[in-house]
Amino acid sequence: MSTEKIGKGRLFPSVSDMEKWPWWALVIALAAVFIVFNIFNSASYQDAFGFIREGIFTTIRVTLTAYGIAILGGLFLGLGRVSKNVFYYNFATLYVELMRGIPMLVIILYGAFVVVPLGLEIASGLGTWMTRFPLLAGWGASLQHLDIQNVDMSARAIAGLAMGYAAFEAEVFRAGIQSIERGQMEAARSLGMNYVEAMRYVILPQAFSRVLPPLGNDFIAILKDSSLISVLAVRDITQLGKLYRARTFSSFEAYNTMAFLYLSMTISLSLGVKFIEKRLRRGR
Repeated sequence: MSTEKIGKGRLFPSVSDMEKWPWWALVIALAAVFIVFNIFNSASYQDAFGFIREGIFTTIRVTLTAYGIAILGGLFLGLGRVSKNVFYYNFATLYVELMRGIPMLVIILYGAFVVVPLGLEIASGLGTWMTRFPLLAGWGASLQHLDIQNVDMSARAIAGLAMGYAAFEAEVFRAGIQSIERGQMEAARSLGMNYVEAMRYVILPQAFSRVLPPLGNDFIAILKDSSLISVLAVRDITQLGKLYRARTFSSFEAYNTMAFLYLSMTISLSLGVKFIEKRLRRGR
């Protein structure tokens, strides 16, 4: 009699069946149950959760805004990475190689304290020049009064995250565009379309459907990397967790709550990405 037949009808599963179980998911589920139970029943956990949860909105807002800008920047750079224009190609390649070779924390600091102040200084100088012309005086006056002191740290954090992730999204779009058969471009050009029209109406729609899963994975990654903006004193989940720990010395409650909040968001997004992947596979 085979082992499979012996295993049928048993009260407990066989060892081979137990090896197939997703034990990692069970461990995560038990940890989540432990934390949720303490949030509802432990005063210290309730206090920690009540203090840290205020950072959820900031984390989500920074993540969504930075990722939206990164998508637009990545698309521009991705088109440059496949462009035949020498200047456009080299500019995009230089940017991608630089950003991918620098740690995200350094990019955030550089964006917050170098790029944003320099950009506002250039805009202010441009506004001063525009005030010389009557038709542009109104716009020039608004640009002239731009001051770095009026830009909060969350906006600077968004700029830093968007700068870094634009390089990653550029490579995603480049791979998606290059995965489309060359015959598609040739067919579009034979129909009388120019390069821009062929990209807009033929290549990019197909490329977008192929890059949706990696774009979803990068969204999860930027959500986790948003914890780095706590170095700018932005009151996100990580910063509030650090403040709560410094105020109460309750490290266990503070960091467990932080981990639970991030984990719940990333797992939810991971399930969403897997759902999109399955739908795309069925549609092919």
